[in-house]
Amino acid sequence: QVQLVESGGGLVQAGGSLRLSCGASGRTSSSYARGWFRQAPGKERELVATINWSGGSTYYADSVKGRFTISRDNAKNTGYRQMNSLKPEDTAVYSCAARYGLRRYAKADDFDYWGQGTQVTVSS
Repeated sequence: QVQLVESGGGLVQAGGSLRLSCGASGRTSSSYARGWFRQAPGKERELVATINWSGGSTYYADSVKGRFTISRDNAKNTGYRQMNSLKPEDTAVYSCAARYGLRRYAKADDFDYWGQGTQVTVSS
């Protein structure tokens, strides 16, 4: 199993930036893909971005493309989510996820392990 612990998040003004981290522990010697999701109040959870084991393949939702970047440092067992040009509509609880496998995965149901989530609030 993989345990995920998130850090970062908080309150930022529109146009600002935040960096979220997601540390992994447990059976991290096996290859695992990462995902990044968010859920705003009253809305369904949505995919933000995903990345494959090597970090060479990424996918972004249209709503964040060009503003957010997902990356990973496997030597440190840590995933990173850089969020720039934040908008009030980016306000949500952001969660990292993982599952064993080499490729990139697209849906929340594809992922087996989840972080505790972290609140990101963007003020206008």
